[in-house]
Amino acid sequence: MKSTAEHKRLTGTQEELWKTWGPYLSERQWGTVREDYSENSDAWKYFPHDHARSRAYRWGEDGLAGFSDTKSYLCMGLALWNGKDPIIKERLFGLTNPEGNHGEDVKELYYYLDATPTHSYCKMLYKYPQRAFPYDQIVAENKKRGKQDAEFEIWDSDAFADDRYYDVQIEYIKNTPEDIIMRVTATNRGPHTETLHILPQLWCRNSWAPGKTNRPSMKLGANKAVLIEHEKCGEWHLHSDGDADMLFCENETNLNRHHGAKIKGRYFKDGINNYLVDGDKSAVNPSQCGTKVAAHNVLEIPAGESRQVQVRFCRQLMASPFKDADTIVSQRVSETDEFYQAVQHGTTCPESLAVQRQAFAGMIWSKQFYYYDVKEWLEGDPSHPQPPANRAHGRNYEWRHLNNADIISMPDKWEYPWYAAWDLAFHTLPIALIDASFAKNQLELMLRVWYQHPNGQIPAYEWNFSDVNPPVHAWACLRVFQIDRKQNGHSGDYDFLERVFHKMLVNFTWWVNRKDSEGRNLFQGGFLGLDNIGVFDRNTELPDGFQFHQSDGTAWMSMYALNMMRIALILSEHNPNYQNIATKFFEHFLYIAEAMTNMAEEGLGLWDDDDKFYYDLLSLPDGTHKPLKLRSIVGLIPLFAVETLEPCYMEKVPEFAERMHWFLENKPRLAELVSRWEEPGRGHRHLLSLLRGHRMKRLLSRMLDETEFLSDYGIRGLSKVYQENPYIFSISYRGRHREIPVQYQPGESDSDMFGGNSNWRGPIWFPINFLIIESLQQFHHYYGDDFKVECPTGSGQFLTIKEIADELARRLVKIFLPDDNDQRPVYHGIPQLRDDPNFKNHILFYEYFHGDNGRGIGASHQTGWTGLVAKLIHTLREDID
Repeated sequence: MKSTAEHKRLTGTQEELWKTWGPYLSERQWGTVREDYSENSDAWKYFPHDHARSRAYRWGEDGLAGFSDTKSYLCMGLALWNGKDPIIKERLFGLTNPEGNHGEDVKELYYYLDATPTHSYCKMLYKYPQRAFPYDQIVAENKKRGKQDAEFEIWDSDAFADDRYYDVQIEYIKNTPEDIIMRVTATNRGPHTETLHILPQLWCRNSWAPGKTNRPSMKLGANKAVLIEHEKCGEWHLHSDGDADMLFCENETNLNRHHGAKIKGRYFKDGINNYLVDGDKSAVNPSQCGTKVAAHNVLEIPAGESRQVQVRFCRQLMASPFKDADTIVSQRVSETDEFYQAVQHGTTCPESLAVQRQAFAGMIWSKQFYYYDVKEWLEGDPSHPQPPANRAHGRNYEWRHLNNADIISMPDKWEYPWYAAWDLAFHTLPIALIDASFAKNQLELMLRVWYQHPNGQIPAYEWNFSDVNPPVHAWACLRVFQIDRKQNGHSGDYDFLERVFHKMLVNFTWWVNRKDSEGRNLFQGGFLGLDNIGVFDRNTELPDGFQFHQSDGTAWMSMYALNMMRIALILSEHNPNYQNIATKFFEHFLYIAEAMTNMAEEGLGLWDDDDKFYYDLLSLPDGTHKPLKLRSIVGLIPLFAVETLEPCYMEKVPEFAERMHWFLENKPRLAELVSRWEEPGRGHRHLLSLLRGHRMKRLLSRMLDETEFLSDYGIRGLSKVYQENPYIFSISYRGRHREIPVQYQPGESDSDMFGGNSNWRGPIWFPINFLIIESLQQFHHYYGDDFKVECPTGSGQFLTIKEIADELARRLVKIFLPDDNDQRPVYHGIPQLRDDPNFKNHILFYEYFHGDNGRGIGASHQTGWTGLVAKLIHTLREDID
């Protein structure tokens, strides 16, 4: 265990105390399923952004640069006003799914710059225009645009023209776990002196409805400090420096605005907004008390200069709250640097270090308090309108047991202010490098009894908990166990591995019972996270008589079986009884492999020996079968089912070894399905894989072909051959003939065939690329340096499998690194972000990337699975310098 101050805070009881407060506040609570009480389940329209400033939420809170306790009872955040906006900036703005020509997206510019796992220090940057924020223009311009057009972004407006904007840096610095300084530094990048209103805010989550928590109180007390008394959180004080005016209101819905009332003498949620923007002095409480307070600072900031305000939130009343602030800040910044110097040891490239540190910061800032009691949401409660009758059998009604009130790693906190189970699995790998305890906690969370369905399914996401994500949880648990063991120098957290293993047994059984209903070891999981990259919507039920056999669904389950086998073998080191379970998964893997090769003993397989590729197969009512010969990443998923068995395991698990050898000797047909089982590999290892050496070479030849999958920035989602010659799926049924085209599109989709922007066909996705890299590393572990493959295909250059894995990793990492022209590919085609010194070194971690030029696309702050770049940099280290 490393011995920096931050590492010490991550141990024992200190860890829980220091994590009591963190950046847990969402950036968007409006427009979510939880807040939707509409008749037609239209979450986007029921609670729009326009309502957020004046309607109290039921299930959470949101705020700009938010910070809160682990239940978000008390929330800190920032409000800004440039004197021109129609509303104060309290939360981020973006488009809903129907408003955007490519789906929903945040239309702001902000960056997470730094953070420690205990949140002892957190820093972000928000760019705030000095002109009126272009709310209406963004909505109108995107409404004009179709699927063929690019999105209209904030930098396409004049919001940052002539450098007329503020760089607003927000820092949270903990002196102790319950003594927090919020420091806001605003720099005027424009040519003239400008006036900026800076309002650090503190408010109570609205949880005081009848039968719930009693109403908390805030009031101005001694030394101009605000005294907070809260039934759940106890007594606190908020100190403000300078001559800030303290403005108070209630975190309550404005009944006048939303229900047509004409009530006077009430100080609603939008009181501070109305006081500033409308000049309504009656909107804030003259008695200086309430459940929401802002420290109002009005600053004249000359061109090129900075001004700073700060508040201190702590248990004790202080006479001189900011006397030691500079010393505390300096110490925490120094400790943060020391922590990352230890974490990043071995990487010497300054640019790689900066990208990795910002990726870690994004992972930490994207933690969020997530609250959703499905039973109460379905049935209603006194604090909210009665749900519509159709909710009883509507969205998520099968998940009445689910009760979430936890800190969860989110893909991002605006577009995804809710967890996505398979995204979260990928998050845990980079997180494990800096906070293995939190990574393990997140994986266990999805398997707890109030999350995992009694039938064994893991909840997908709040839009539809019953949707089916790829079964990557076992892989993530195994990898986090291994990273934790290596990072922290101990023998391994076997208790963690055993706890999750038992829950995943139930989940594996769910897959077998629900997604292989005919018992043929062929699995149909719907779109399986690949966003309908295929010919048709794989989440839609086919007509009677049709059956769809998914190459990726079956391959994911092969991978799952091998992951479970490996975990059982590790647990066998301490409990020999797990050998029998390891054998069960070993055999299950072989049966799945057989099914992929010889479905229903009809000689049909998902591998096409002519094309050297895996394809989905459609069974028709007349008994015929039609392969869907579309080359996409669906056909690369079989690479993921690979595992090596070390000789030492054979010695440690004699029962497993004996059963395995018996099985292979007595079932030669199954033994033939795995890669040269009887021939020892490098170091006398054995390989379990869906791909023999020759077949793997042929598949890699497709994948590494730059005219097909291999881009300068990773592996594309669809073969580029379909750019000029689209794939046409042709089918006749009941006298009706249909032809469905599929074309390579390196960026945004130009079709809404499956709804929204849900059929991406060409971009680069980090999670799939990451799994390809890890699988290649496994293959190299077996084959060694003597086994080489041409890369790129047709180049005449032959590389070992490890060299290919490293090359793919370098291509992914360089999306974020300056090229020879000092430009980052992630900002391709965005001159201001690409070239301006005040923009170019701040990184946005997009959801996915353009298949030809590496430009970031989709959710612009999804440090979730794109945060895997931090793990790739850690793996490569000196290789990328």
